[in-house]
Amino acid sequence: MIAPLDPADPAFARDPYPYYARLRDQGPAVRVPLANGTHAWLVTGYEATRAVLADPRFSNVPPQGAGRPKGDSPAQRARACLARHMLNTDAPDHTRLRRLTTAAFAPRRVDALRARIEELTAGLLREMELRLRRDGSVDLVDAFAFPLPVLVIGEVLGVPEADRADLRAWTYRVGSPADALESGAVDEAWTGLYAYFTELIAHKRRAPGTDLFSALTRDATDGGLDDAELLAMAFLLLFAGYETTMNLLASASLLLLTHPEEQAAAHRDPARWPAVVEETLRHASPLEGTTWRHTSEEVDLGEGVVIPTGASVLTVLAAANRDPRHFPDPDAFRPSRYLAQSGDRRTAPHAAFGHGPHFCLGSRLARLEATIALPRLLAAFPGLRLTADPAQLPYRPGLLVRGPCCVPVTTPPLPIRTTVGN
Repeated sequence: MIAPLDPADPAFARDPYPYYARLRDQGPAVRVPLANGTHAWLVTGYEATRAVLADPRFSNVPPQGAGRPKGDSPAQRARACLARHMLNTDAPDHTRLRRLTTAAFAPRRVDALRARIEELTAGLLREMELRLRRDGSVDLVDAFAFPLPVLVIGEVLGVPEADRADLRAWTYRVGSPADALESGAVDEAWTGLYAYFTELIAHKRRAPGTDLFSALTRDATDGGLDDAELLAMAFLLLFAGYETTMNLLASASLLLLTHPEEQAAAHRDPARWPAVVEETLRHASPLEGTTWRHTSEEVDLGEGVVIPTGASVLTVLAAANRDPRHFPDPDAFRPSRYLAQSGDRRTAPHAAFGHGPHFCLGSRLARLEATIALPRLLAAFPGLRLTADPAQLPYRPGLLVRGPCCVPVTTPPLPIRTTVGN
């Protein structure tokens, strides 16, 4: 008997892995009752997850009437428009929409951001030092893990820095279960985002710059984006551009603070930092699950699991990345598993950024930010330590993104004169 799943439950949000392990023991996918009275198939096995993400029989286009009934309102109309992004499309529409943004995240253009990311990191560390001197403690999410990716993606997309607080609040709400928030909070967020992006796009048309939003606005003809697609693309690129990287930085910082031996090993050998990032992506996947899919026909996943036509399906990346059939000792944080191993055997690639045609465009940028920011953060503040029990920290509710809501830290008394971030 499978217990109903409540994604808004704080205890589940803190540690969903035992529940996922029980599902994995029953097969590659299991039909699960949800707390809202519906059912969904959760795919938790590693091989099954990769297979589903590459299988066109699992459609990303939301069926009409999916989920709980929704009345007609400004908030629902805003949500319907912003949800028309490319993660909720199939080929050929998905292929066209993805092509329009691929160039902005090409390796050459991403790597060219290194110096700017280093500069932004140094500035945040200086601000963090001032806050530590003044208050004695800071929240790493608020002071570092959130502002860095927002500043970076803001420059790529042309979003003003002054708007980041409102955007953070709105995107947090739309990515969380409504049951975990106060009444009306989600509707307010959807209408706020719709109004904001409508005005931002109008501004880019009046005064275009060199950013991606300006380019997409200029190209909204000859096979480019129509107005509704432009709004949805704006929402997706901003939401995806900072949410996953914020969770990656927050989770990696927390893991290193609770595994000082791994932090010391990376300081001794800087070549280990990419492995730290990869192991964080596996162990604490910043995307808990992908967007919802539904089957366009009956699909046999093997091991006696047959998913019927029209079923709602969620591939749970956080569960697949801890499948013991592919990751020895999967619940341990061990970056060395991503270093060369004897007999040239290497750990299976994680699925933190998805797989198949919807593989995350920004994965290279997220890795670059993390490999720059983490060593500088921990070198700038030797002795950085948590001020709360890590097992009691609140986590983002829901099945979409995963990360700690706060990571409160302090340091030993700082020297009278110090330079950080260099």
